[in-house]
Amino acid sequence: MPLEQVLTSIPSGHPDEALARQVNFDRLPVHVAIIMDGNGRWAAQRHLPRVEGHRAGIDAVRDTVETAARLGIRVLTLYAFSIENWKRPAAEVSTLMLLLKRYLRSELNTLLSNDIRFRVIGRMEELGRDVQEELTTAIDRTAKNSGMLFNIALNYGGRAEIVDAARRAMESGLRPEDLDEERFAGFLYTAGQPDPDLLIRTSGEMRVSNYLLWQIAYAEIYVTETLWPDFRRTHLLEAVLAYQKRERRYGGIKAPAAIGAQ
Repeated sequence: MPLEQVLTSIPSGHPDEALARQVNFDRLPVHVAIIMDGNGRWAAQRHLPRVEGHRAGIDAVRDTVETAARLGIRVLTLYAFSIENWKRPAAEVSTLMLLLKRYLRSELNTLLSNDIRFRVIGRMEELGRDVQEELTTAIDRTAKNSGMLFNIALNYGGRAEIVDAARRAMESGLRPEDLDEERFAGFLYTAGQPDPDLLIRTSGEMRVSNYLLWQIAYAEIYVTETLWPDFRRTHLLEAVLAYQKRERRYGGIKAPAAIGAQ
C-alpha cells in the first residue's frame, strides 16, 4: 500500500505522518512537474556563494524523488536547467553540470532499487560530452524499470520544444491538414506521457518560466514560498493535499482534482 510505503520513511510521531494519512491515494495527480526556484536566494540569505544554493538543492531533489515514488506518483518532472540558464556566469554553469554528474553517480543505485525510470527532456545533444555520457548511462541502466518515470528538464525551453516538435512533424511527412493536437503532442519531448496535473513552483514566484508550455494547459498550479533547497517531503505532501481539494474544470466541466487524464 502506498500509505505504508510513505510511513516507513517517516519517524513515528513526526508531523508528516498526519499529512500522509490525509492523502487520498486513489486521487493522486498522475504527473507532477516542479519548477525548482530559489537556490540563489537561499544562498544569499546565508551570505554564501550562489553555487552553495545549488549544492543544497541536491538534497531537495533526492527527498522529492523518493517521496514521489513512495506516494505512487507515476511521472515526476523537475526543471533543472533552462536554455536561458546558459546566460549565467560560466563558473556557475560549470558547477551546475558537475553537481548533475555527481547526483547521477550517487543516486543511480537508489533509482534502481526504487524501480524509478530516468529520462531527459530538452536539447540533450547540446550538452557537454561528459554530461551526455552520464545521462545516457542513467537512462540506459534504468530503462527496464517499471515504477515512477523521473524526467529531468535539461537545456530545456517550452518554446524551443514546440519549435522542435513542429520541425519533427514537418520532417515526418505528415500533411498539415492531418495534424491535430493529439498528433502534435506525439512530437513533443514528452510524447506518450500524461500531461502534468499539478505544477509546483517554489520561492513564491508567480510565473511559469517557459516550462512545459504545451503540457500545462490544464495543470493545477501550486506556489509555495519555500525556497527549493528547503523543499522536503512535508511540502510535497502539502501540495498534493491542496491539489486534491480543487475542482478541475477543463474549460467548463467540473471534475474532481484527482482525475489525471484530460
